[in-house]
Amino acid sequence: MAADERGISHKSRSLGATSCAPPDAVRIPRSQRVFVNRDLRMSSIEWIGFDMDYTLAIYDPEQVDRLSIRLTVERLLEAGYPGYLGQLAYDTRFPIRGLLIDKRHGHVLKMNRHKVVYRGYHGFRRLQRNQLLELYHHKRIRPHTTRYHWIDTLFSLGEATTYAAIVDALEARGGRVDYAQLFADVRSAADAAHHDGAVHASVLADPPRFIHRDPMLARTLHKLRSAGKRLFLLTNSAWPYTNEVMAYLLEGALPEYPSWKRYFDVVITSAQKPGWFQDGQLLRECDGAAPRGLGGAPERGRFYEGGNLLDFERRFGLQGSSVLYVGDHIYGDILRSKKESSWRTAMIIQELDAEIAAHESCAAQIQRQRELEDLRNQLEDELRLLQAAHKAQPRASRAPPVRTEKERLRRSIETVRGELRKLDAEHSGLGERIDQVFHPYWGSLLKEQGEMSSFGLQVATYADIYTRSVSCLLAYSPQQFFRSPHDQMPHER
Repeated sequence: MAADERGISHKSRSLGATSCAPPDAVRIPRSQRVFVNRDLRMSSIEWIGFDMDYTLAIYDPEQVDRLSIRLTVERLLEAGYPGYLGQLAYDTRFPIRGLLIDKRHGHVLKMNRHKVVYRGYHGFRRLQRNQLLELYHHKRIRPHTTRYHWIDTLFSLGEATTYAAIVDALEARGGRVDYAQLFADVRSAADAAHHDGAVHASVLADPPRFIHRDPMLARTLHKLRSAGKRLFLLTNSAWPYTNEVMAYLLEGALPEYPSWKRYFDVVITSAQKPGWFQDGQLLRECDGAAPRGLGGAPERGRFYEGGNLLDFERRFGLQGSSVLYVGDHIYGDILRSKKESSWRTAMIIQELDAEIAAHESCAAQIQRQRELEDLRNQLEDELRLLQAAHKAQPRASRAPPVRTEKERLRRSIETVRGELRKLDAEHSGLGERIDQVFHPYWGSLLKEQGEMSSFGLQVATYADIYTRSVSCLLAYSPQQFFRSPHDQMPHER
């Protein structure tokens, strides 16, 4: 459910407005809305924290993936992988968040909320249903064991593309592939590109190419500050990179803020989330040289690194439920802050634009699927009645009336079964066409086979609210009451 500010003015109500639906002029476009999983009263929120990468700084996914793949492959070649890998076509459209890599078989999988696999690829070849049934339907999948690896961040999408493409390339040349070792090497090469600074150096050399500068971001932060909210930045990125990215996003945006740091009461870099929400480390003040221990309370306009949840709350006398943390990483930002604290959570889902657009363009097909599901229920009820009537008929008899009625019921049963087969075929065909609109390989990010995907379940479980960008908050009052929809169980629908 979206909180879409149905706040028609008191004046218009007093003039006798008869419709309870707001006019289009006051409705927030769906792509700009905040969506609600659990009630959240912004009036009770005193502090709002933000992650930086993919939260305040929205990256161009294709450009970043191409950069990540190139740098990863370069390091694989240096490690001794064959030179032709540098000439492969790496399809950056391939991965989405929430995928699971099976390192034993070299498969990339998508699960629904119940950890059931209905879709998977080996390289870029889609696995057949019987292959999925044999491998993943007879034993329970344990995603958090060493056999599997989650693709749960936008930064890690390039790893999935690189892995799938290399699996295809090595097997096409008849080589034996150690899928687990290959993935370990891909991960190691991708990590090296980040740790040696190559990724950050490339981004900072051309920020407009890689980072979307949201013109509404500064106004959003200013609106929250003006309402008395205290803002903090909590990022895993190191200070030099954080400083340049945040300056690109906010410097010169509003005259009231001569420096980007003035938007925030506290700036903490090199946080090492998700560990920050557990034991963490000491909070240290940085002055551009070596960090040093911090004695008193952090000061606005200065910057810090490290720290941990308990120390942060102690220094500011915070009650956890008065803090809203905004991030994009389902594990490092959202899940851990929810499990280790009583902080409220807001998730930025950059892909939500495409999800909403696809959902709206498929509205007629989705409605037809629902009609088919209702019709299937009716036909199955009819089939049960016919089967019961057929079973209740006397045993075969030479008497024509009995034989005729039993035969009539048998033909009716076959007719209904035929209609059900046609219905299922149409429903499946619609599902494939709908999936192609959402994503050419995986369908919807948040759904799978009519249910939540594993990623969608994580969003529903751990994010109190979610939206596509921080600036979507600008359309709402800083005291907004975000109301969740009423839960319904199947028997209530």
